[in-house]
Amino acid sequence: MSSLTSRLPSRFLPPLLALATVLPAAAGPATPPGAKLVADKSQIVFVTRQMGVPVEGSFRKFDAQVAFDPKKPEGGSVALQIDTASAGFGVPMSDAELPRQPWFDAAHFPQASFQSSAIKALGEGRFEMAGKLTIKGIARQVTVPVSIAPAQGSNYSVATGSLTIQRLDYKVGEGEWTDTSVVGNEVQVRFRFTLAGLGPL
Repeated sequence: MSSLTSRLPSRFLPPLLALATVLPAAAGPATPPGAKLVADKSQIVFVTRQMGVPVEGSFRKFDAQVAFDPKKPEGGSVALQIDTASAGFGVPMSDAELPRQPWFDAAHFPQASFQSSAIKALGEGRFEMAGKLTIKGIARQVTVPVSIAPAQGSNYSVATGSLTIQRLDYKVGEGEWTDTSVVGNEVQVRFRFTLAGLGPL
């Protein structure tokens, strides 16, 4: 370009330089399309064991930001925020305890979160999402398998998956509740997210 510009009149140089700076930005990767979480058609469930008996609870409040093209998942991202005070088993006494300090300590840690760092397609609507799960301020890397399928009779898509975590890794259940013979350490988390505006699979 230097030999070309040296032969051009000086009045042409500013427009050419401006064009040269704009074109690379215009040619950069496009932002993946966004999808909206349909919260009232979505759920997050967790299953733990109390005295060896499986007990199922759920989070009632959560939100997600999804910028994800299923045909080009590598450039996408998923961020999830969970209201820890919304955790419950549907039993008033237990539900009153979960937000307190030994468990989720919602006063100091009102949100748990997941932020993806890499998304990989596995074929046939299956994906692998790696990222950081943060609970009570403790962040750990996790890998989450996710399956996505169209919801029959609607324009929605449904993303489902599960992962198993160790609650003590995140200090959920401190003090006397670290005894895993009373409350098991292993917790299975299952989710079903209904999404509007997700691109075709």
